[in-house]
Amino acid sequence: MSLSPSDRGAICDQGALDGAIVIGVARVLVAEEIAESGLQALRDAGHEVDIRTGMSEGELLDAVPGAHALIIRSSTQVTADVLAVADQLVVVGRAGIGLDNVDVPAATAKGVLVVNAPQSNTLSAAEHTMALLLAQARNVPQAHSALVQGRWERSKWNGVELSGKTLGIVGLGQIGRLVAQRAHAFGMRLVAYDPFVSEDSAKKLSVAMVSLDEIAAEADFLTLHLAKTPETLGLIGTEFLAKAKPNLRVINVARGGIVDEAALAAAVEAGQIAGAAIDVFDSEPTTESPLFALDSVVVTPHLGASTQEAQDKAGVTIAEQVQLALANEFVPFAVNIDAAAVAEDGRPFIALAETLGRLFGGLVTSMDSPLDITYQGEVAEHDTRLFTLAVLKGFFGRTGGDPVSYVNAPQRAEAAGIDVRETVTQTPTDYVDLITVSSGDRSISAMIDQRGDGRLVEIDGYSVDVPPAEHMLLVRNEDIPGMIGLVGTILGEGGINIDDMRVGRDRKGEPSIMVISTARPVVAGAQKTLLEIDGVLEVVSFS
Repeated sequence: MSLSPSDRGAICDQGALDGAIVIGVARVLVAEEIAESGLQALRDAGHEVDIRTGMSEGELLDAVPGAHALIIRSSTQVTADVLAVADQLVVVGRAGIGLDNVDVPAATAKGVLVVNAPQSNTLSAAEHTMALLLAQARNVPQAHSALVQGRWERSKWNGVELSGKTLGIVGLGQIGRLVAQRAHAFGMRLVAYDPFVSEDSAKKLSVAMVSLDEIAAEADFLTLHLAKTPETLGLIGTEFLAKAKPNLRVINVARGGIVDEAALAAAVEAGQIAGAAIDVFDSEPTTESPLFALDSVVVTPHLGASTQEAQDKAGVTIAEQVQLALANEFVPFAVNIDAAAVAEDGRPFIALAETLGRLFGGLVTSMDSPLDITYQGEVAEHDTRLFTLAVLKGFFGRTGGDPVSYVNAPQRAEAAGIDVRETVTQTPTDYVDLITVSSGDRSISAMIDQRGDGRLVEIDGYSVDVPPAEHMLLVRNEDIPGMIGLVGTILGEGGINIDDMRVGRDRKGEPSIMVISTARPVVAGAQKTLLEIDGVLEVVSFS
């Protein structure tokens, strides 16, 4: 899923059929520490691993030009300014879950893939949530601190049991579900708020779905497991805390900023709620917060993913994602591509769809009609969104001068005012599977043959049978004797070898077409000479 039509220098190899640029030896800039296993995987793949941890913003701006991949964790800020100078960047990899330190819209506009490792620390984060839950319930760190300082304060740090208490879970995703399973084993009553989870799904976890206000009224403990967004910023603040039970204890191992730290500190200090356990903060790293001075608050320095297992998984996962991106493969954990992975038997259609888009870009001279993409037969059994992205990538990679990828191709269509329409039907045709790209009176269709190779089978309604090639020529001509010889002679005189040729006829007496594969591009002079042949109506170069 790399950027395709721009020059990437000597380290890049141009794909012969699909127009995709695959990075051979890439420079991978590593701005924060990741597991050595992940770094070694990148080295083993032949990439240059440039480790520069602890960079300032200015140093990052100096380091990122020329990098093809940038790997970060939570501290490095990948801003629009950073992306603007990242002249060869293909992918930003976040070794973890959150992406609030990456300007994803700016990356998308530039065609840069943004990937993360969403499953690497789920178990560690869930277990740390339970650790803080228990530490808050039993005042473990406070009692420890007193004892090592020479004070036996057994009665001061009296705690509460978890059994029979109500745990409110805001965000019932992967981590929230793991926490629910573990809390249920402690005998806790579980309620949750998540507008994207059905009641039936929650019931399987013994969780009752309720509103946020109901959680405030019922919960003895509250744990947060949701992303930091404009909608969730300050979600647990003055208004929520005013509705809470006085024995509420808040646990946050999600993202800083979801909890209003000042409002939480004020509520704890006033006895409005019982306490809190906080692992993440609005600004990190930090050694100052109004929460730090409160005895009934437990804090840790963003340790949710700080286990050896999580770090190893994050490093290996992000290395795998980066390698896939550099190899122009589908990246499962891409956050700015609206498509799902396809099964192995559907992979040939990705390259074929991009080829069709590229060829169609040579076939049309303007786009006054919608761009229609039709999937028929067995190809329609797959999730076709990735195929459509591939068509757009090929089309705009040919027709535009700016870098185009699976990421920003839809934006290019929208900016050009092109209405992209997708039709999916499993209704059988003359072919087992068929992809057709059309607009107005121009169209091109292709299929995958039994060997797994792509073949063009129709252009503008004319039946043809030719494998797509890097250099192709279409000649539309009147159906009169001698045309094939004349075209062949002109190409030969120009030193252009013909690798393949197919003739497509519509009806007798109507114009026909020749689809020719050549060893190298047919230069403009040769195209002009072909057009001067009496009876030649159109010449289109697909090179």
